[in-house]
Amino acid sequence: MDVSIEHQLDGSAVVGVTGELDVFTAPKLEEQLSQLIAGGTSGVTLDLTSVDFLDSTGLGVMVKALKWAKEAGGNLQVVASEEKIVKVFRITGLDEVMSLRPTLGE
Repeated sequence: MDVSIEHQLDGSAVVGVTGELDVFTAPKLEEQLSQLIAGGTSGVTLDLTSVDFLDSTGLGVMVKALKWAKEAGGNLQVVASEEKIVKVFRITGLDEVMSLRPTLGE
C-alpha cells in the first residue's frame, strides 16, 4: 500500500491510497492521518479509487480518522468508485456515517 498527500491547502488535504488496505497496511494509513490531523488539517478527503482490497481494519482506521477530524472541527470524506470497495461501506452502514463519493470532482 502506498499513501500520499496529493493536495493540501488551508486546513484541507486529499490523501491518496493505492493497493490493499488491510490489517498489515492500515497502521501506516492511521499514522499518516493522525499526524495530518494533529498538524492542523481537519478536512480530509481520502481517495480510495486505487484501492483494490479493503478489510475491517482499514475501515476502523477511517472511523478513527473521522472522529479525529470532527474533534478538530472538520470532516472526513471518502472517494471510492470500485463496487467491491463501495459495497463494504454499504454492508457496514458506514456510507451513512461518512460522506462517500464516486469521484474527487463531486
